[in-house]
Amino acid sequence: MAGHEKRADRADRAATRALADLGREIRLARLNHDLSQRTAAKAAGMSQTHWGRLERAEARAVPLPLLARACAVVGLDLHLRAYPAGAPVRDRAHVRLLEQLHARLSGASWSTEVAFPNAGDRRAWDALIRIAAVRIGVEAETRARDAQELQRRLALKQRDGMVDHVILLLADTRHNRSFLAAAGTGFRAAFPVDGRTALRALALPADPGGNAIILL
Repeated sequence: MAGHEKRADRADRAATRALADLGREIRLARLNHDLSQRTAAKAAGMSQTHWGRLERAEARAVPLPLLARACAVVGLDLHLRAYPAGAPVRDRAHVRLLEQLHARLSGASWSTEVAFPNAGDRRAWDALIRIAAVRIGVEAETRARDAQELQRRLALKQRDGMVDHVILLLADTRHNRSFLAAAGTGFRAAFPVDGRTALRALALPADPGGNAIILL
């Protein structure tokens, strides 16, 4: 619960900053075009009072279409994108899956939700296994989707996350087995070590020697 609240607080602060930045940009664009608040507000279909609150970032619950209209009347286009920024909230099934792997380890160091070492990078490993000097990042999926996106995401995390190997931990379900069968040889080639071999090595504990997919 604490982690969830921390993420929500961080999201609230980011939204406040974004609205403040957008309000300043809208005000500057309006002034640059010699528009009064009354004229701009009427063109956007809102009251002058609401427009003023938008410029001052005092309007916290602003519908997205209204923001887009406010930008349009002062000559701006509104663009929104979402970016990876840390681990999402995990459900009980995901936590249980990680606990299953942890229970198979013997003597290896185990940590969960391990943040990336690079300043400003809020991504994290679901778990990090340390065996002597070897660091192994664990990405757990209860229901895998989109093999290309998953492979690309894990390749970037391995590049930036300061690990030697990556373990893709999948729940042993019919869906995930079908996912692996359909993923193709290119996806499997990114995980050259057999999952059972990797699991036996981790249980010793020993370096599995490469990336692996483990079904539990």
